[in-house]
Amino acid sequence: MSLTRRTLLGSTALLSFGLLAGCVGNGGSDDGATTDDPTTDEPTDTTDDLPDGNGTDDGAGGTRPSGGPGISLVGVDDAPDVPVEHEVEITEDLATDEHPPQVRITLTNTGDETVEVGEGRTVFFQYVSDTTSDLVFLPADGEYPAEAGCWRLEDHIAVTDEYRILSLEPGESRSELVDLYGVAQSEDEEASCLPVGEFRFEASFAVGGLSGASDDERQEATWGFSLTLE
Repeated sequence: MSLTRRTLLGSTALLSFGLLAGCVGNGGSDDGATTDDPTTDEPTDTTDDLPDGNGTDDGAGGTRPSGGPGISLVGVDDAPDVPVEHEVEITEDLATDEHPPQVRITLTNTGDETVEVGEGRTVFFQYVSDTTSDLVFLPADGEYPAEAGCWRLEDHIAVTDEYRILSLEPGESRSELVDLYGVAQSEDEEASCLPVGEFRFEASFAVGGLSGASDDERQEATWGFSLTLE
């Protein structure tokens, strides 16, 4: 089935995205941050000799490379009662000048018969926005109007509204990488880069009965996950 309607994801002005690196320094501790000057008996601050911080606290007592915000999975739905199963994996957790945050979506046929699944882009969360329409996943191999390091769409993206059908053999898995972008905003909205907070993504799809088979074989399902940006 092929439709001609086109869907617009919105537009926005763009602001620059500033990143702050953490600082390292711990004066007065036993790690050598201060020393006594033998000529004055006064403590001398030597923190300038320590390397500049170039990371951010990862929340576990360590650091991660500069960049941000970073994404973390905070909830994944159980598999619905259909013969296919999703998996989501973070492949790029930080937004950097080189790439936006990225995840891999994998779909596996868990049944013992070949199944058809649709729509073929939606099941991999391509062009799927979060429930508040602040973020959107786009195919990782595309080029989009967004400034590197900021990753908020600056302009409209037109998407053909067609229905693609994916066929999976028993036990077969397929994966797609999708990048996370900020949704373009209207002119009267204040523009920013990737927002922080918790966001929910979900996709509705169909299994079976998609190319001439009986509608009785068609099953509808919804699956999703939640992530945070911070």
